Amino acid sequence: MEKDEVARLATALHERLLKGELSLVTAESCTGGLIAAAITEIPRASLTLERGYVTYSNAAKESDLGVLPAILREYGAVSEQTARAMAEGALKHSLAHLAIAVTGIAGPDGGSSEKPIGLVHFAAASRKGTTLHRERRFGDLGRTEIRRQSVLAAFSLLNELLDAN
Repeated sequence: MEKDEVARLATALHERLLKGELSLVTAESCTGGLIAAAITEIPRASLTLERGYVTYSNAAKESDLGVLPAILREYGAVSEQTARAMAEGALKHSLAHLAIAVTGIAGPDGGSSEKPIGLVHFAAASRKGTTLHRERRFGDLGRTEIRRQSVLAAFSLLNELLDAN
């Protein structure tokens, strides 16, 4: 993972959160905690990262974030609906002001024609009621690169949410 780019964006986000006296909760599936890990590399990260969830299984998405089983059945774990439910559930189950959720297919297995390897859904939510969604199709770049690109995209979406609020 290119630490410099990830570290630079994590630090810039951390500084924006500090300035706004805001905290973040992460709800990560395919990134497996990489977003939270990038933030905790920064001194005083506890001032901005309230908590992080790694909800890799559907059962964890349901129990930890309150994602409805019907959403997972109808749309699947890798969907806009699930990403939104993850972000909104993370906010509901935390004290944070903002949430970021990521769910996708990093490979090397698990892809289909409808949901190929490299498909990732992101959602960012705020306590002000705004939830943003982005879908990215990175292609089959390899597991490590898909996950790295997902971290960068998550930081970008969080900055977009901060701009909107």
